[in-house]
Amino acid sequence: MDKEKYNIKPTAEQSSRHLSKLLRKSDLTEFQKMVPELRDTWTKKQVFRTETEMRMSVLNDAKYGTKAAKYWQSVREQNTHFENLMRLSFDYRKNDVEIKKIKRKIKKEKDDLERETLQVDLDDRLYGKANMELMARGRMREIKTWSMLKKEFDDGSFDTQHVNTHQLKSYKHMLENTVKTLTSSSSQSEIFNAIGQLETLKRVEKSGELFHNEKTKALFPKK
Repeated sequence: MDKEKYNIKPTAEQSSRHLSKLLRKSDLTEFQKMVPELRDTWTKKQVFRTETEMRMSVLNDAKYGTKAAKYWQSVREQNTHFENLMRLSFDYRKNDVEIKKIKRKIKKEKDDLERETLQVDLDDRLYGKANMELMARGRMREIKTWSMLKKEFDDGSFDTQHVNTHQLKSYKHMLENTVKTLTSSSSQSEIFNAIGQLETLKRVEKSGELFHNEKTKALFPKK
């Protein structure tokens, strides 16, 4: 089953016949020779982010300077890909239904031109199906990698059930870094927002109004 997925070679080979109307003969010949290479390129192209990009770009230390902050951002990222994978599964099922409908119409259609149009629609749907399978693999890779990162950051030193409990410390780290980057060329709104948030956080921290006791946690029961 898996060998049949992520494979556009049949579609590319079949489409090469139709490309004769679009490409010059010399280009068509080159295209046909390159089908195996193009299939390899299509299969191994980057879909979504690599682990390197997750660590360096998404979970950069300036914005997510604590393990708790990295953990909870990983939760958000993983959930985004999970929800998109579920939506993709619905689109995939609908596409399969459309493929069946088109095949049924092709069998019944007597007009040659209408049948040819239906075949184009079918080829388009089959190519779309292969693309959805490739995208699903990419989303599943992200889901698994974020799971790995969550386990890595979860060292038992912070609350993994209530996102709010870490944010006072994590936001302070982020805002202090933001304020350090402000210069004379920074806009008034940037300066106002960064300094305003940091000063508010310091006041909240000093007042103790965000101390997380059992009553606070009771508002967010474990599921």
